[in-house]
Amino acid sequence: MKLIRWIKETAVYRSIFRLPDVETERDRAASHWSSFLMHIYPVKVQRRELRFGYSAFLGVASLVLFGSLTISGIYLMFFYVPSPGTAYSDIQSIQTNIAFGQYIRNVHRWSAHVMVIAVAAHMARVFYRGAYKPPKEFNWVIGVVLLVLTLLLSFTGYLLPWDQLAFWAVTVGTSMASYVPVVGDVTKEILLGGPSVGSATLIRFYVLHVALLPAILAFLIAIHLWRWRKDSMLTVDPPPPGEEPAAETELVIAGEG
Repeated sequence: MKLIRWIKETAVYRSIFRLPDVETERDRAASHWSSFLMHIYPVKVQRRELRFGYSAFLGVASLVLFGSLTISGIYLMFFYVPSPGTAYSDIQSIQTNIAFGQYIRNVHRWSAHVMVIAVAAHMARVFYRGAYKPPKEFNWVIGVVLLVLTLLLSFTGYLLPWDQLAFWAVTVGTSMASYVPVVGDVTKEILLGGPSVGSATLIRFYVLHVALLPAILAFLIAIHLWRWRKDSMLTVDPPPPGEEPAAETELVIAGEG
């Protein structure tokens, strides 16, 4: 910590970052607000929230995995055409002929699997901690929607390889959707674009997977982070069983070393 403070006091560091002198709590808050990256976080947080054991950084992990999926997905889009006549051969070409193709596809596939686990575990952690209670109930609803969107992203990406496993998995999945009361048949027709899985289905799943669902997910993630920042100082999460309650009011001010 002394080394970090010494670096921050050097003329080179101050000339690069142009940070004001930090003498009071308001100065620390001002330096926090002026930073593009730091302003995402609350000005003050509970000290125990900074520990790995508090959240296992599952929210951060989910966000990093979404970034990994976005970058790797854009790379794969350069070599994939959503057509029943070429989709499977495009996947084979990506794995055998494209530079880093198999590696990028595996990164994309495993990031998708791990993101589902991370988001579900994050939701379970929030529920276990009771962090869904007022005034955070609206952010809990957004989190549930984000979990549903994550599952939909995983489901829509399943058809894109256009192999037998993907074909019959989507056939069964859309058939299950038809049993939803009132909107089931309409939902199935929207997903399939016809009576069965075909070219229209592939196009619709592709558009949902690479455009509509990621855009909605990114928008809701921004709101989710904003609400977390706003709600963080309105209440104090109760400690789980076995933890000492004394530390729950101990706060760390942004900018403190």
